[in-house]
Amino acid sequence: NIKQHDTLLYYTTCGWMMWNWQLSALLLGATICLYDGSPAYPELTSLWHAADDIYVTHLGTSGRYIESCMKSSGISSYGELGELDKLKTVLYTGSPLSEKGFEWVYNYVKKDIHMSGISGGTDILSCFVLGNPNLPVKTGRIQCKGLGVDVAAFDEEGNEIINQPGELVCRQPIPSMPIGFLNDPENKKYINAYFNDYPGIWRHGDYIEFDEEGSSVIYGRSDATLNPGGVRIGCSEIYSALDELKYINGAVAAGWIPHEQSDEKIVLFVVLNDDLTLDNTMIDEIKTKIRKKNTSRHVPAFVFQISEIPVTRSGKPVELSVKAILNGKTVLNRSTLSNPIILDEIEKIKKEFLSV
Repeated sequence: NIKQHDTLLYYTTCGWMMWNWQLSALLLGATICLYDGSPAYPELTSLWHAADDIYVTHLGTSGRYIESCMKSSGISSYGELGELDKLKTVLYTGSPLSEKGFEWVYNYVKKDIHMSGISGGTDILSCFVLGNPNLPVKTGRIQCKGLGVDVAAFDEEGNEIINQPGELVCRQPIPSMPIGFLNDPENKKYINAYFNDYPGIWRHGDYIEFDEEGSSVIYGRSDATLNPGGVRIGCSEIYSALDELKYINGAVAAGWIPHEQSDEKIVLFVVLNDDLTLDNTMIDEIKTKIRKKNTSRHVPAFVFQISEIPVTRSGKPVELSVKAILNGKTVLNRSTLSNPIILDEIEKIKKEFLSV
């Protein structure tokens, strides 16, 4: 719903598709603002204050940034972030946003705001699911499917499923989909990338759940899905259970298959606030919260402390890189991470605690 005379500030980098995405707002006569530097400097809430200062109407960020503000900013009353009287819409993408994150925005940022989750991909430079100002906002959910975008959740047999997590697929082409890869004359790489699982149907690689009205929840990358005891679990299901634990500033979960075993175990890495050190009491509370919010299948077998969550330059947690380390594989894309040194911490934990 960006219009002429609106102002869009989407925090991004030149290496993320959201940089290109935001440029399209110029076609609508809107103004775009480019933010140079960390959104958390000199304080965690700097991005909100910037939006207030320059009268932003549409502010875009990530679910992880909002949840970091929720847990660590110290905001305790409505209005501390400024009047934000021009702000109409808050968009988020890159990582899921929990129900608690939605509530924090409405309780501490602005009460009459349109919370708009959007999700698509670099491949299409567009959105499969996104917000709609004519529909109600449901806590923790992305509002609707994109116009003319035939997306659904499929089970492993290729059946559409409702109110259950499944593979995000697109059953009909959309204009911005790539039609091939360079140096792939027989289209083998292209077909293997998108059409191997469901012939003729685009499988995007996200784990998603739709309800009857078309709103959705994305649980993360489907290739990073946890699978303990053969039950598929989205990482965000675990993360959302930790929202009430104020001493946790971030978490990343991955699956690990011990040597000569077939059943996957969940390993959870957490970042703590205020220079705290993880102890058995915290571990027990973490497991209890996860079990209460979800099921006993969601409870991690191991919980370890790390100094930061390893993320890409656009702020996405890299569960696949963590999973690769736990399972003795080489991480090939370290250069795409903003803090690759954290993978060394995880490697050390793997050798010291999980090698047996």
